[in-house]
Amino acid sequence: MRPQAEAMRNLLNQPGLTIMPGCGDGMSARLVAEAGFKTAFASGSSISAMRLAMPDMDLLTFPEMRDVTETMIGCAPNVLWLADGDTGYGNALSVQKTIRTYARAGAAAVLIEDKIWPRPLGRQGAKLVVDREAARLRCRAAVEACREEGILLLARTDARTSLGFDEALARLKDFVAEGADFFFLDSPATEAEMRTAVEASQGKPHIAVTVPGGTHFMPDDATLTRIGIKLVTYPQDILAASIHAIRAALAGIQGGPKPPMALGPDMASAIRSAEYLAADSRWPDS
Repeated sequence: MRPQAEAMRNLLNQPGLTIMPGCGDGMSARLVAEAGFKTAFASGSSISAMRLAMPDMDLLTFPEMRDVTETMIGCAPNVLWLADGDTGYGNALSVQKTIRTYARAGAAAVLIEDKIWPRPLGRQGAKLVVDREAARLRCRAAVEACREEGILLLARTDARTSLGFDEALARLKDFVAEGADFFFLDSPATEAEMRTAVEASQGKPHIAVTVPGGTHFMPDDATLTRIGIKLVTYPQDILAASIHAIRAALAGIQGGPKPPMALGPDMASAIRSAEYLAADSRWPDS
């Protein structure tokens, strides 16, 4: 197993809850590392928004995802990264290619989900999923690639919203049987559903997602800990704060009140000026 994957596994096996911010660009990754977080999520929804100014509706291609994820890992190499593999972008071989690419970029784990790809249009962005056997085979291909590459697999089901909780639970049990390393039930409606999903993981870690304005069951961190969740990711908090901050800065440029800004030492620290100037001094022009 690669060192970063082993480190993430050890982190998830520790008592308590791990908090994972979601990132969409290099600066976000740098500041997550500066804040002392041990792990972070290369969030597809944040990358789609920050790179394309588009919603997370399969409009972002895998090369675009790969490029941003590689950038973020490069900006924060000591953070343990969960890469968003989405559906794997195609058939079983595509799933495996996606995982291998992320592994070689330095990811500790990859998320693979059971949604249909590409997303059918005319459904108001509905989270439609492949049939259960196809989902199981996708997970099997992902597990095989993760074992070969020495990283972890987060298996996610989105079946709750379109097919109901019982179907979603059955898929989680399939993913456990296939050997995924940790699990995510998207959009649980109640605490009871979340608890049942945790129990279905058979002692392996289960994660939760909290998003600004979300409508699914999203308790506070203390409640998540009590339920047995091992990791909670906040995939859009940095994105949401960035939109607010940029709008405030633009309003200030237009004559409104100036919002707080990073100046002088704050800016230099964020972009690592001292580190790069020190490197520059080692290579004087001849």
